[in-house]
Amino acid sequence: MLQIDMEILSHAEIRAIIAGDEKGNGNRERVNMSEDTISQIATPHGVGGIGIIRVSGAEAFAIAREIFRPARGDLGEIAPYRARYGQITAADGTVIDDCILLPMRAPHSYTGEDTIELQCHGGTIVLREVLLRTWEAGARPAEAGEFTKRAFLNGRLDLARAEGVMQLIAAKSARSARAARERLAGALSEEIAAIRHRLLGAIARIEAGIDFPEDDIPAASAAALRGDIAAAAAATQRLLTGAHAGRILREGVKTVIVGRPNVGKSSLLNALVGTERAIVTDVPGTTRDVIEEEISIAGIPLRLLDTAGLRAASDEVERIGVARTEQHLEDAELVLAVFDSSSELTAEDQELIARLRGMNADTIILCNKEDCARVLSVTDFDGVNAPVLMISAQSGTGLDTLCETIAARVQMMEGELSDGALPNRERETEALQRAARHLTEAEKTLAAEMGTDFISIDLRAAYDALGEILGETVDTDLIDRIFSEFCIGK
Repeated sequence: MLQIDMEILSHAEIRAIIAGDEKGNGNRERVNMSEDTISQIATPHGVGGIGIIRVSGAEAFAIAREIFRPARGDLGEIAPYRARYGQITAADGTVIDDCILLPMRAPHSYTGEDTIELQCHGGTIVLREVLLRTWEAGARPAEAGEFTKRAFLNGRLDLARAEGVMQLIAAKSARSARAARERLAGALSEEIAAIRHRLLGAIARIEAGIDFPEDDIPAASAAALRGDIAAAAAATQRLLTGAHAGRILREGVKTVIVGRPNVGKSSLLNALVGTERAIVTDVPGTTRDVIEEEISIAGIPLRLLDTAGLRAASDEVERIGVARTEQHLEDAELVLAVFDSSSELTAEDQELIARLRGMNADTIILCNKEDCARVLSVTDFDGVNAPVLMISAQSGTGLDTLCETIAARVQMMEGELSDGALPNRERETEALQRAARHLTEAEKTLAAEMGTDFISIDLRAAYDALGEILGETVDTDLIDRIFSEFCIGK
């Protein structure tokens, strides 16, 4: 067996050893990605009961015959979709690990190619040795997202569905996981395809009238075209309206907890997270840097930031913390403004209230320490367009109402689309915006009676822009960039 210390060699170095040097000392030639066979560990790094190595490509079954020894009989003709128990062996016959072999025949596999999965013990060393053995037998290391990329190139998934795979893996809440599954099942793809189908019909009628004027093909009427364009524009705008909600579902709502020192910001963070994440003391300025945690409320992921108290800083470290608080407030999507309900408003409180009046972010005012003698009331916050809640972060009073209020304010941004049909990538939003602009231009051209051939130009451009979301009209560089964001082994 080839002995390599994988702790000290890079991925590229290992690949070079297996493939041979520039002089051609290796036992296999470099081939195109679409022609060669790839392999990689598909389960997370670390120790586990089971680890899976996936091998995909034309030589997958040949590799299985070389490295896998069944417990009974010989492997013979590999029957797809039938699990076999056996052992992974080195070139000299030494047993590396017990294993279950799962073969899948093209095109009925995840990648659309001949594929085998090797279920081994989940030890780090064992998996590395098995992986290295597949490389010895003729596979090469798979690049990030290459299995899913092959599924896309082989027509198993469109690009919107493919991105749903990674979103499912990275889901931060049960709801975002459900949205990813819906996207993977085609929720967004079907919305896009329906718009493109309508545009294609309009383009076909226009082109028929232009190309075959001598035939008995009626020219597209202005009324019919106007209806097609208006319907396509409305559907495109409907998707654009849901883009913000889609991004929130994928990335989470940036939620900033703000207030002067000692009003209970860190206590609130700890209460919402359910653990002692932040240090809580009576000493002003205890929180000197931003503490970030991720939580889920009613299926909505929140990026929760506990910030340094807003006040005149007493030292350089606290000054930097306050400056970072100011930065996060600028791009916050939700602000939880905390005040001490047991004391009168201070000058620092009044400055924060004045600032809240001019903020665009959704705001919820929290009068904390409600379990103490209450001094503040709702009227102290007149002029601020925000609900005022009485809570106690320490005892938990009012936190259920807070969670309900957060969920209600976030859900106001959602439209009538299902979660899985919400665009949530910048490239998707940008493509939808371009399509919307072209449809607007087509409407203007039609209104100006400039001729259907000019309208066709904008309709084609809108059609192509929407096709980018599905990967039908996108260049290879963008495809490579998208799949490079995937994890190794997927």
